[in-house]
Amino acid sequence: MNIISTYSHPISVVLLTYNSAAHLPRCLDSLKHQTYQNYEIILIDNDSKDKSLEIAKEYQQQLNLRIIKQKQNTGFACANNLGAKLAQGKWLVLLNTDAFPNPNWLEKLLLAAEKYPEYSAFSSRQLSADEPEILDGAGDAYHISGMAWRRYIGYPALKYGQQTREVFTPCAAAAMYRRDAFLEAGGFDEGYFAYYEDVDLGFRLRLLGYRTLYVSDAIVSHVGSSTFGKRSDFAFYHSHRNLIWTFIKNMPDELLWRYFAAHILANLIYLLVYTLRPQGVAIWQGKIDAIRNVKPMLEKRKEIQAHRRASTEEIDKALERGLLQPYTLGLQLRQAWKKHSH
Repeated sequence: MNIISTYSHPISVVLLTYNSAAHLPRCLDSLKHQTYQNYEIILIDNDSKDKSLEIAKEYQQQLNLRIIKQKQNTGFACANNLGAKLAQGKWLVLLNTDAFPNPNWLEKLLLAAEKYPEYSAFSSRQLSADEPEILDGAGDAYHISGMAWRRYIGYPALKYGQQTREVFTPCAAAAMYRRDAFLEAGGFDEGYFAYYEDVDLGFRLRLLGYRTLYVSDAIVSHVGSSTFGKRSDFAFYHSHRNLIWTFIKNMPDELLWRYFAAHILANLIYLLVYTLRPQGVAIWQGKIDAIRNVKPMLEKRKEIQAHRRASTEEIDKALERGLLQPYTLGLQLRQAWKKHSH
């Protein structure tokens, strides 16, 4: 591998811990056994109350591991931004502590970066840690409505996500970014706290002309939502607030007005579907807070759009546009399994 030698550690891996003791040993063991070893690890602890710190310290002799303890839980976005600023590598690798890489994961990401120098961000093939025959994602897709999802999540792994290809954004559970591009884009929006922050960052990178490649042979096993839960009020609130902010901040002017009706419709549909369900209050509060705090997002929008280098056509081409696509993901999943079983 012809890795640039001007960096003492070409890769900086950032790990965020917050009560991560259940998964951290397996994650660190997976990093310890990588075929590519020239990397540093920056572990940011968001004031864990369990034994995360003690476990991390046990691995310091075995890994090039630096531990930063925060005095409070600053959220996914803020903690990873801190890690990015402290990192010294050309490549910034983000990895969730409940994601367990295959031994050649870092090597495959670096090989992809060398083979495809036109790309500046790379997304991994994520398998379900509990059911490895099921995909947990193959890069992120972004719809004209502002909805985003992990491609092929829940699909049979043997049949889907097998091809390396361009995607809209990487899933930050296991992703690699050119560090200078990450910092130029401003890193994660710390006002998001958690959820949609990787989609928002990926959109801003794309507006600057940076592109994302899904690397099908860079594989991790991912537990997913082990901190807050997939259907928790926390997840629903932040997801539904942040998806509005992402659309408002990043969609170029012409596309903002072209797809504004689709954005409004998507938000109304989710409000109608969930109002009488347990997550109804969280979704309503998320939408209300998104609108209540829209002014700072409009200010950020001015800055983001002023520095845009990608054309409107380039952004439009990268969007998913099926009219019912965000609402039929479950149906598509069932059809995929039906096809697979035959």
